[in-house]
Amino acid sequence: MAEIEIGMGKDGRRSYSLDEVAIVPSRRTRGADDVDLSWQIDAYGFDIPVIASDSDGVTSPATAVEMSRLGGVGALHVEGLWTRYDDPTPQLERIARAAADSSADHVAVLRDVYSAPVDPDRIGRRVEEIRGAGGTACVSVSPAHTETLLEHVIAAEPDLLLIHGTVTSAEHVTSSGSEPLDLKLLVRRLEVPVIVGGCACSQAAIHLMRTGAAGVLVGIGSGASSTTAPVLGVGNAHATAIADARAARMRHLDETGVYVQVIADGGMTTGGDIAKAIVCGADAVMMAAPLAAATEAPAGGALWSLGAFHHDLPRGRLRRVAPQGSLEQVLFGPASQPDGRTNLMGALRRSMAVSGYGTIKEFQKAELVVTAPPSVRPGSQS
Repeated sequence: MAEIEIGMGKDGRRSYSLDEVAIVPSRRTRGADDVDLSWQIDAYGFDIPVIASDSDGVTSPATAVEMSRLGGVGALHVEGLWTRYDDPTPQLERIARAAADSSADHVAVLRDVYSAPVDPDRIGRRVEEIRGAGGTACVSVSPAHTETLLEHVIAAEPDLLLIHGTVTSAEHVTSSGSEPLDLKLLVRRLEVPVIVGGCACSQAAIHLMRTGAAGVLVGIGSGASSTTAPVLGVGNAHATAIADARAARMRHLDETGVYVQVIADGGMTTGGDIAKAIVCGADAVMMAAPLAAATEAPAGGALWSLGAFHHDLPRGRLRRVAPQGSLEQVLFGPASQPDGRTNLMGALRRSMAVSGYGTIKEFQKAELVVTAPPSVRPGSQS
């Protein structure tokens, strides 16, 4: 990709958001009923390519079970409220009230709620709660606490494990005297399929793939509640980040014969966003805000990340999303508004159909064009 001169002695490359690209339909179309949205990671197959975010405002044991019923999967964070409290309902209600009050000190509320310690014994109980109700037990842990909680996570025997941080590297180097987290050693000794991330460039993606991970999460600071970009100044526009990871996947496949799933993480609010993420190279998406708008969402539309209450450098905001209907309606409709925020899978199915592609893998071959940013497109001010 051509470099752009930022100033004397410093170059950079242009990156593109999902809003700045569009899918070009091919020479044929097909019936929407003939489109297959299924997705598989390791031995686990799913009817739809959607992971409900590991935010406490999105995934509870109950919503994880409902996501499984609807054909997807929900990721429960083992450092979240469900391992800090036997019944986190009062804390979720408190957060929801704070999200609705613009004068509330959101960081202080979140810090207080999360001051309760994680009880590792609850990890197994929550996994069993999901599995006992027929759901796929997918749990998430931050890189910083992976080694501490790993024994309890393994004992719980989840179906899938996410090691998910704002920025996750294959090896974390520290001079603090503690042993660095080496994902390559860790992932290869686990029997459970592991998804790792986030990352935002080809080099980081391929190093994460070389750990033996089954999937890589792509996206830094692209979520609706994230303030990583202004606080840290790091990131990469989502379309480019996904395309970079796609290139890393092809290189890794050539080197090893192993196909690693690329999962676009955050920053998608409509069915069109999901479609464009897949054409950029994603095999599946992890979503927060659209699913936090479901009536089953545990915090009544409140949304935040675990970075929002960091003890000295918060990197997220507590926000509220407007209700959109049940989780089934958000995913499968019927839609009552023409904004693309409900019937996400119907929109993806129709996008694939009008573009002429029958499967997710085929859809990744569709053509993309770069468009003007939304703010300067004709009709954007109407």
